[in-house]
Amino acid sequence: MTALDLVGVGHGYGVGERRVEVLHDISLRVGPGELVALAGPSGSGKSTVCHLAAGIESADRGSVTLDGRPTSGIADWSSIAVVPQQHGLLAGLTVEDNIALPAHRAGVDPAEALARLAEALDLAAFTRRSVTETSLGEQQRVAIARALILGPRLAVLDEPTGHQDDDHVNQVIGALADAARAGTAVLVATHDQRVWEVAHRVVRLEDGRVLA
Repeated sequence: MTALDLVGVGHGYGVGERRVEVLHDISLRVGPGELVALAGPSGSGKSTVCHLAAGIESADRGSVTLDGRPTSGIADWSSIAVVPQQHGLLAGLTVEDNIALPAHRAGVDPAEALARLAEALDLAAFTRRSVTETSLGEQQRVAIARALILGPRLAVLDEPTGHQDDDHVNQVIGALADAARAGTAVLVATHDQRVWEVAHRVVRLEDGRVLA
């Protein structure tokens, strides 16, 4: 059963002579338990696909759905969880509280999943620390743990290894692979060949089009 489904998607920004078309007739499916990597040069449209898949934006043309529902109407992190390039963490909270936030909002006890993800992503030693007292790489891993804590139907991640050293890249990849094995549909925009190597499929974009 298809989880994420993009059909004939076109999207752009601006109006009139300043209009820039970013995506052209994109079609893409990501099934439950599948890890799909989006590859392509900067400016190819990877981040825009992520924004549409996550429901952050609505497509100008075509449809973007999760289990038949438009992603732009889904605000539940148990359905769609996101790791944007800017991470989106709350500065006033600890590492632990940032990770647990979706679970608290859903009325779910986060303890077991939080401990597992903190260990898997090398965060366990400083979960009580303010997130502002952590490095950029640590913050990225906090955002990944937050995205995965509810075992979402779909996880969308934009360059999730961009601030990681080699050891932590392997931990991030392991966490994403574990999420896919548990049934989450995982869509990752990445330049990192190490992610491509473990993905079930690599979808390549160029100039806003899927390469055959």
